[in-house]
Amino acid sequence: MSEVDDWNRKIIEEFRANEGRVGGQFEGAPVLLLHTMGARSGLERVNPMMYLDLDGDRYVFASKAGADTHPDWFHNLSAHPEVTVEVGTETYRAEATALPEPERSRVYAEQARRFPGFAEYEAKTTRVIPVVKLVRAA
Repeated sequence: MSEVDDWNRKIIEEFRANEGRVGGQFEGAPVLLLHTMGARSGLERVNPMMYLDLDGDRYVFASKAGADTHPDWFHNLSAHPEVTVEVGTETYRAEATALPEPERSRVYAEQARRFPGFAEYEAKTTRVIPVVKLVRAA
C-alpha cells in the first residue's frame, strides 16, 4: 500500500467513525468521500476531499495540492462520470461534470477565498485546476 493510499485510508476511517468530521489538516473543513470507478481497472476508488456548497450546488476541486498533473480520480471521471458521494452520514449517487469557463474560475475563486490553500495550489502549478460539479441523481 502506498503512502497516499494509507493516508487516504486513515482519513476515510476517521470520516466514517465521526459522522463525516475529520481533524488534522481538514479540521473544520467541509470534507466528503468521492467514490469513482477506475478508468482502466473498473475498480471502485474512494478519495477524501474538500468540497464547496455554493448557490445550491456542490463542487470538488482536482487540485492535487498544486501538482502538475491531475489527480487519478479526475481521470476516472472522464471514463465513468457516475459517482457516489458520502457527506456527513448521507450517501447518494451523482453525476460529475467538469465546469467550463468562466464558471470554473468563479467557483474556484470562491473556494480560494474561503480556504487560502487553494490559492496556493493554483500558484504552484501551470495547469488549470478543474472544478467538478456533483449533481445528485434523480
